[in-house]
Amino acid sequence: MTTPPKDMAKAKSNHDPMNIFKECEIDADQVKTLVPGKPMTPLLDQIKLPEDLRKLKPEQLPQVADELRAETIDAVSVTGGHLGAGLGVVELTTALHYVFNTPEDILIWDVGHQAYPHKILTGRRDRIRTLRMGGGLSGFTRRSESEYDAFGAAHSSTSISAAFGYAIGRDFKRKKNNVIAIIGDGSISAGMAYEAMNNAGASNSRLIVILNDNDMSIAPPTGAMSAYLSRIVSSKEYRSLRHIAKEFANLFPRRIKEAAHKAERYARGMVTGGTLFEELGFYYVGPIDGHNLEHLVPVLENVRDDPQGGPVLIHVVTQKGHGYAPAEQSADKLHAVAPKFNVIKSPAEKAQEKPKTSIPTYTKVYAEALIKEAEHDNRILAISAAMPSGTGLDIFGKKFPERTFDVGIAEQHAVTFAAGLACEGFKPFCTIYSTFLQRAYDQLVHDVVLQKLPVRFMMDRAGLVGNDGATHAGAYDLAYLCCLPNIVVMAAGDEVELMNMVATAAAIDDCPSAVRYPRGEGVGLKLPERGQILAIGKGRIIKEGSKVAILNLGTRLAECRKAADELDALGLSTTIADMRFAKPLDMDLIKRLAGEHEVLITIEEGAIGGFGSHVLHHLASLGMLDRGLKIRPMALPDTLIDQDTPAKQYDTAGLTARHIVAKALEALGQDESASRVIRA
Repeated sequence: MTTPPKDMAKAKSNHDPMNIFKECEIDADQVKTLVPGKPMTPLLDQIKLPEDLRKLKPEQLPQVADELRAETIDAVSVTGGHLGAGLGVVELTTALHYVFNTPEDILIWDVGHQAYPHKILTGRRDRIRTLRMGGGLSGFTRRSESEYDAFGAAHSSTSISAAFGYAIGRDFKRKKNNVIAIIGDGSISAGMAYEAMNNAGASNSRLIVILNDNDMSIAPPTGAMSAYLSRIVSSKEYRSLRHIAKEFANLFPRRIKEAAHKAERYARGMVTGGTLFEELGFYYVGPIDGHNLEHLVPVLENVRDDPQGGPVLIHVVTQKGHGYAPAEQSADKLHAVAPKFNVIKSPAEKAQEKPKTSIPTYTKVYAEALIKEAEHDNRILAISAAMPSGTGLDIFGKKFPERTFDVGIAEQHAVTFAAGLACEGFKPFCTIYSTFLQRAYDQLVHDVVLQKLPVRFMMDRAGLVGNDGATHAGAYDLAYLCCLPNIVVMAAGDEVELMNMVATAAAIDDCPSAVRYPRGEGVGLKLPERGQILAIGKGRIIKEGSKVAILNLGTRLAECRKAADELDALGLSTTIADMRFAKPLDMDLIKRLAGEHEVLITIEEGAIGGFGSHVLHHLASLGMLDRGLKIRPMALPDTLIDQDTPAKQYDTAGLTARHIVAKALEALGQDESASRVIRA
């Protein structure tokens, strides 16, 4: 079992874990202690696949876990990514692959970012330093990547449903393999997990759910006694005796039989905990120390070998970031880190580094803009679904703790909770990543839009998101929001516009509204003290021309400016309109530009079916496409764009300045020139 060395423990008191994010490095002595260059991994080097792991003796497993942890830290120090979650399940991952016959036995990891150690043990160690890079390993589980990745997971709380599907499918095929879902305590807060447990608990299908309790500590393990009790209640002998007792009870009248069953269940629940899961139909085992392989392996073996049917829940208590002192000390256990976070640079290397930008991210701009509005209006409240730091609401929460609500991984609840607040006259800002808001679409439609309640949806990570890949891309919100009536949909072209849209959303009190903005830094504009309220449904002219009109929505505005300069240099006078609103559209401006220009190009960072589609629909309805107007919509292509840098992703999507120039030339019949622009 991994424990921090003494000199590391001594350094805890004066170490500021947030410096890891500020400086992207840690003290040299700490790195030497835990990651001395490439870690020495003699046992791990013998393991290409889990079948190699299963050849080792049980007493060798703690060393394997230590080496696996060191390898994970070293790999993530190169690639960046999710660190704390993976470190917390190193021993559990080792035990699972040791006890179960993977991939025949199915492992389904919830969320997926805890699966880096799993990837190392399942034939991908040679590529682990390509995590989240273009053409490299996914930061999440992916079926197409490995037979050991039984189910793709980047959003949470799906594992039990998928595992139950696997289990029922196995039963139909009359197979005998195990199906195991590993779900974290954060993920189990979502309603979908309980829906799945309710369904699975009512069946007699064999299913193993491992609750990785790494934060809220539902019931902390109590050392050797806890491990002993867990081993006893998971044993074949205990469950066989229990089965005999149940058969014996069947000889008695129904009331006596039910009383005996309840007495056994609640007596066991008082000793071991888990009454809630028992009520849902799961046989509960735990809690178990998830970092003690001497406890883990026997319990997993007992459950594996148990002849009884039905679902089992094993409660494993772990520590996120375990075994790596900077992660253990950090407030979020180093949930995610930048690349090269533990690389120690020489003074000469530091001198050659480019100075760090002072341009704030859109997320930070949003948080500070919301604080400004909240200082003037005490009805403003902020809601997050387990992403306070990711959405900037940790900043807002420090200023207004009593007006900040983190509801956990429960986007559906977040939206309807916001609707209830709006009914009481408050101004809820429901702040959720675009891709996560998809999970609450039914609530958005039925609980907010149909009732025309003024909930403000602030959609971070709109557009492409770089190394998180297709699963986290905010590609669809324009399409799924703009088809709804009675909603105002805005997209910020720069950070000042974002401030203005926060102020505008705060002022909209008669219908829902939504603002989309991307991951990453702004363009470096000077920020005002407070945002200005915009006229609803009105765009702005950035540059006036006469030949080509570019209608922009969102932060491709900077690329539109570059494209306009290139088109002007080619003798094609170009107008740029920043439309600001996808709904309602500024049809007065659109009609004027359509009437005065030969080519109209729409630009958006969303999928087909959004802004450009609505512009086309309205122009067609007005008959304005019958007069020779050349219109070209530019949106994200109808394909999934894999992880890479945002610049490369947008180049792949065809949404850069040179693509805009080429599209204008192609519309004007200059196909050869357009091809040269693309090749350049």
